[in-house]
Amino acid sequence: MKIELKKATLSDAEELYDIQVKAFMPLLEKYQDFDTNPANEDIKRVISRINHQNGGFYKILYDDKLIGAIRVLWKDGTTRFSISPMFILPEYQGKGIAQKTIKLVEEMYPHATTWELRTILEEERNCYLYEKMGYVKTGETKPLNERTTLVSYNKVS
Repeated sequence: MKIELKKATLSDAEELYDIQVKAFMPLLEKYQDFDTNPANEDIKRVISRINHQNGGFYKILYDDKLIGAIRVLWKDGTTRFSISPMFILPEYQGKGIAQKTIKLVEEMYPHATTWELRTILEEERNCYLYEKMGYVKTGETKPLNERTTLVSYNKVS
């Protein structure tokens, strides 16, 4: 299994948007979080992630096939970084790709002292993944609706 990250460009926007919708649609259907779920965003949001000055939007390549993306953000003048969003096509989930992707991103930014991310509290597999990677719940939660809650994690280097 060869996992690579390559910086996304505007020519990738449409394909990344399609993958994002496919990756997040099962969660949208399950939790009905229409205001926040990336499956419900338009392509302009993907384009803005690609063009953002304080961040990197990376394609996830699995054996040279585009299967997802991860976005890294940072605040100017700090060493606090965040991951939001990360998505992988459903048929490639559960294969260790997310874990390897997070490791690669953290290695790309060795000067980061804190990593932050948020995920759906009810998605136990996601929570398990991040905790296995050394992320710790901060105690901060945000209900999205009666079905789901966002939970914040961080990892201090």
